[in-house]
Amino acid sequence: MTIKIKDDKPFLRDTSKMLWDGEPAAAEVRDISPHVSFAQITSDVVNSLENPRPIYWWAIAICVFMIGVGVACEFYQYRTGLGVSNKSNTNVWGVYIASFVFWVGVSHAGTLLSALLHLTHSDWRKSVFRYAEAMTTFALMTAGLFVLVHLGRLWQVYYVMPYPNERGVWSNFQSPLVWDMFVIGAYLTCSSIFLYTGMIPDLAVFRDNIHDGWRKKLYTFLAMGWQGTDRHWRNFRVAYLTLSVYLIILAVSGHSVVSSDFAMSQQPGFHITSFPPYFVVGALYSGNAALITVFIILRFMFRYEQYLNMDVLRKLVRLTFALAMIWTYLHLIEMATVWYGHDTAARDQLYFKATGAYAGWWWLFNFLAIVCPWVMAFRRWQTNLPVQMVLSLLLNVGMWLERWMIIAPTLGHSHYPWTFDFDQWPSFVQWGILFGSFGWFSLLILIFCKVFPAVSMYELKELAYARKMEAHHAPVGEPATKGAH
Repeated sequence: MTIKIKDDKPFLRDTSKMLWDGEPAAAEVRDISPHVSFAQITSDVVNSLENPRPIYWWAIAICVFMIGVGVACEFYQYRTGLGVSNKSNTNVWGVYIASFVFWVGVSHAGTLLSALLHLTHSDWRKSVFRYAEAMTTFALMTAGLFVLVHLGRLWQVYYVMPYPNERGVWSNFQSPLVWDMFVIGAYLTCSSIFLYTGMIPDLAVFRDNIHDGWRKKLYTFLAMGWQGTDRHWRNFRVAYLTLSVYLIILAVSGHSVVSSDFAMSQQPGFHITSFPPYFVVGALYSGNAALITVFIILRFMFRYEQYLNMDVLRKLVRLTFALAMIWTYLHLIEMATVWYGHDTAARDQLYFKATGAYAGWWWLFNFLAIVCPWVMAFRRWQTNLPVQMVLSLLLNVGMWLERWMIIAPTLGHSHYPWTFDFDQWPSFVQWGILFGSFGWFSLLILIFCKVFPAVSMYELKELAYARKMEAHHAPVGEPATKGAH
């Protein structure tokens, strides 16, 4: 593929000194430099598809290995039966449903964050919203796999589809599986449309700057004849704004449905009215932590230091910390409601989490999800990439444990003594499939960023133009890097 774009700055510039610095360089204080040209933005993003760092291919190989482990475990479970997963008659959900809730939560952060920040005209979102929306689509595709894995007999997914058929067999609308299919189907469809709609102007730029190969044909088809006329831009703005409003409603209601999988039950530890807001905020929390992880990886692999810069990271970290505090408040409310309530079984179940067979994991999740985020409150650590990389991974480990601590101790310590199952521990099959799911999600993200623009060129150009106007009109003696409007 041949790309020739006139520009006064080379794409493959030396940015190694900016990769792991704790404090941003002077050129990275703002979200984007007012001196960057439109041609440079186009050149950087287009060439990033062809020139990622060599570690990109190592990451692809690792993801393929992880997927292989997951596929092998699923094939073994399919041929042998669900008994190899070490489930029991009381603890029938285990790692699979905990992982399903985790991935649905990660998915909600991307599109919901993008839509909310778009409506509030937050300029810093323009660097991160594209890959955040892609994360939504791929996390939902990963979550859907756990519904299939949990069924055991994969062909029976036909019976959980929420539609009537010619044989008159209707789905069981009281089943959480049917609710989950509604959520995944609706949210995956709408988030994919939202992601594609936002990419159309950039796909047209790719179409016009790539002159041969299969990419040229792909981008020509996907651009749908975009010419950048006033009429095209006007219709695009209206469509994107409409989808943003709709997806906010869908994201909140969708994860409330997932929380209802638990709250509608009479199980102690599940039947809690605060679960819908608790799950929604927890989804934003874990999803934002995942955004930080992907932010750092893409910044390094695709040389996006100028666009995924420290100012954007600082805002993302502060937003994650705020969500962590809100989630912590809701978590403490949940425990206080149970402890001071009149439901003896629910109180015993909470006591069992803190002192029983799962106590070590329960306290670990509280430490990772409640205590560790306080590192983000210190300004000196907010732009330290190694610290934020490790911290974002630990936060998501804590949030996955939180989902598992909702499920495993509750099903293993229910109302009746015959349900007590303190020795249930996931087998290597469950852990292997979970391991493979992370490889599947990561591979989809890496392939997407290699084929499509991971950052929005047209919005970065709008932002660069706004910064240029600010610098041009700044009063004498006042710095041109005043805060964004």
